[in-house]
Amino acid sequence: MTEAEVVKSLAALAQPVRLQVFRALVIAGPRGMTPSTMAEGLGIAASSLSFHLKELTNAGLATQERASRNLIYRAAFEHMNELLGYLTENCCQGTECAVEPAAADCRC
Repeated sequence: MTEAEVVKSLAALAQPVRLQVFRALVIAGPRGMTPSTMAEGLGIAASSLSFHLKELTNAGLATQERASRNLIYRAAFEHMNELLGYLTENCCQGTECAVEPAAADCRC
């Protein structure tokens, strides 16, 4: 993961609504969510949600798939794990760390 990708991802998450939407996608796991389900569950206007989903998708944190007449959004777990790996790559300067490596790797 490049530094530019890290900055883009962190910038996308540095907005409260986008962070909330991303966390909802992580919770949903591989089944993903439709925008209407997210809007209803999170109490976000559809037009606002559309903007935030576009930003998360452009940052590589979410994927979009068309299923019939619906769009399904999913968290991009591989990208998320790469981001976490980048942030913790040199954690604790090589000494044993309190964070277990497996705990930082989501495999949904």
